[in-house]
Amino acid sequence: MSITSETKLKVRYSETDQMGIVHHGNYAQYLELARIDWLSRLGISYKSMEENGIMLPVFTLDLKFKKSAFFDDELTVKTLMKKIPTVKIIFDYEIFNSNQELLTVASTTLVFVDSKTRKPIACPSYLLEKIKNY
Repeated sequence: MSITSETKLKVRYSETDQMGIVHHGNYAQYLELARIDWLSRLGISYKSMEENGIMLPVFTLDLKFKKSAFFDDELTVKTLMKKIPTVKIIFDYEIFNSNQELLTVASTTLVFVDSKTRKPIACPSYLLEKIKNY
């Protein structure tokens, strides 16, 4: 099983370093934008999850840079979820430039956490249902 979405974004000047290359620290934000877009396409609002007492902190972040991204590049972040979530949800990503060159591969693991107790919890049933119906 794999649920995929593609998110487009444009590299802003402020995201680059003196060499004109996207600074590595910006990739976490790119992945976050893509994850929120992935959830939205599934019909899940990240904001409403938080309002219902569920947080999704990042547990692991893995990035492998293959080629550089530059100011004004249009990037496509392909987001994949390959396994049904449990207490954690794992996303894999591929970032491409407009020439379809693979620039970066990444992975994040997030944990479902109760916002009051700050303890891990199972993936909410409404999210599992949306995934299974996808």
